[in-house]
Amino acid sequence: MENNRNFFITIALSVLILTLWQVFYMNPRIETQRETARIEAERVAQEQKAAQPVGTTPGTGTPAAPQAGIPGAPTTQAAIADRAQAIAATGRIAIDTPSLKGSINLTGARIDDISLKHYRVTVEPNSPVIELLNPQALPSGFYGEIGFVGSEATGAVPGPDTVWTAEGNQTLTPATPVTLTYTNDKNLTFKRTIAVDENYMFTVTDTVTNAGGADVALSNYGRLTRFDKPLHASTYVLHEGLIGVTGTEGLQEISYSTIEDDKQVLPGKSTDGWLGITDKYWAASLVPSGKQPFQPRFSYFDDGRPRYQADYLTDPITVAAGQSATVETLVFAGAKEVAKINAYETDRQIRQFELLIDWGWFYFITKPMFWLIDNLYKLLGNFGLAILATTVIVKAIFFPLANKSYKSMANMKMVQPKMLEIREKYADDKMKQQQAMMELYKTEKINPLAGCWPVLIQIPVFFALYKVLYVTIEMRHAPFFGWIHDLAAPDPTSIFNLFGLLPWGVPAFLMIGVWPLIMGVTMFLQMRMNPTPPDPTQAMIFTWMPILFTFMLASFPAGLVIYWAWNNSLSILQQGVIMKRQGAKIELWDNLMALFKKKPTPAE
Repeated sequence: MENNRNFFITIALSVLILTLWQVFYMNPRIETQRETARIEAERVAQEQKAAQPVGTTPGTGTPAAPQAGIPGAPTTQAAIADRAQAIAATGRIAIDTPSLKGSINLTGARIDDISLKHYRVTVEPNSPVIELLNPQALPSGFYGEIGFVGSEATGAVPGPDTVWTAEGNQTLTPATPVTLTYTNDKNLTFKRTIAVDENYMFTVTDTVTNAGGADVALSNYGRLTRFDKPLHASTYVLHEGLIGVTGTEGLQEISYSTIEDDKQVLPGKSTDGWLGITDKYWAASLVPSGKQPFQPRFSYFDDGRPRYQADYLTDPITVAAGQSATVETLVFAGAKEVAKINAYETDRQIRQFELLIDWGWFYFITKPMFWLIDNLYKLLGNFGLAILATTVIVKAIFFPLANKSYKSMANMKMVQPKMLEIREKYADDKMKQQQAMMELYKTEKINPLAGCWPVLIQIPVFFALYKVLYVTIEMRHAPFFGWIHDLAAPDPTSIFNLFGLLPWGVPAFLMIGVWPLIMGVTMFLQMRMNPTPPDPTQAMIFTWMPILFTFMLASFPAGLVIYWAWNNSLSILQQGVIMKRQGAKIELWDNLMALFKKKPTPAE
């Protein structure tokens, strides 16, 4: 039984270490540099493009039609590298809301210039704001477009080349919607009203009036087209790429690499839902009208200029002679703030819109974890303090189980002499040794695996907290105290340059900051509260585990390392109190002193 106990403990710890190492190693550090690296890559690409002769490039500006008959973008386009030039090249209507700034391109009525006022690329206060949607001419082109597909009977209908006429010289704000009009040669008048709320949702209302003498039929389409992708898209714990909830398929998450291979994913028709393109913290999505069934589609096109596209095409809409028809489409473009996403799902009745945030398979743990941290933040005013308070609450919830576990461990310490006696007595007969051990466990009411529970209990909490820190924008750039200015980024200090006192850089794998060291020390002390395991393999794992975890967690978000260090500290106090109540000896001091004592030689 003792061998089984050691085996299970070894397996549990090994699986934990390997999982953490394989799944999470270096990802947090990469992600903290992500937006900065992307901006730099865009700058380099723009400089290279600006150095080339300005001209036209056939095919590079043509997002292919999501369905047969949907028009593409202009087939030729001047190579414009500068954002300001790209915006100035077309007529526009300005956008100014509490959360957004930008403009709408009157050519195609594209929403292709959106910046997020409250979010910056880095934690520095003078860092550039996040530019979410960009004109097609830029290397980072990313835009939303809504139009129509007609026939010979309808004449020319609004598409990517259509130049709309703005009524008045207005700025789009939450209080002042804007109206665009277009009339074709078949007496069809298209009136588009664009409204926006104080956050990130646009409402596009198209009214088609048929002043001709015959009924006409036309289809409504919408698309989100993107010409670049994140430098490090999609990890084991986060989806980035094409996403949607439509039809009977439910949630569909299609990574950039998958759509590059498959070229096209065509779900079944739907009458509700949404589709779009998501990044870690930002997203753009379309919510088609529920009045007409629509065909969603996710695509990748590599002809000329590679691009990714999420789009839909409705069934034909009949507009009787002398009558009008109205289609309403919602366009989301902004930060994936949990409260706002949930409110849109409820208020706008968007099916499962909350899945725009990647809560993961263990959402039933992750979402309550975020809810608790977020509410504690509202109370305490600091996400770091909220994490510390959450740790205390979690420890309190699991206290009965941990208390039982520590009691069993304390009893194990008290019967150590009897266990050693059994080993010596049956040293040559492992079968009798195990039988005697089992009888001892039964008599003393000891669970030999109880010591595993404190570690195993932490695993789901650890993963849930990691997910919250990793994917929720609320944690992005959230400061703690001292040198921690971003709980979602690793501790920026390192012992190898004396925490910044020495003037040299440190390789990424040697960035062992203050909080990882505190975590390692608390884990070491927690291990040393127990007697040294008699099994050599188990003893080696317990000895090296604090060191290994210190190096591994150094690249993790600082908030997670702070949680682990604080949890270890609480566990030490809890275990010490329980052991004292049980009359078991606390081995911490003796184990620490033994580290400095001279080890006896075999001859001695």
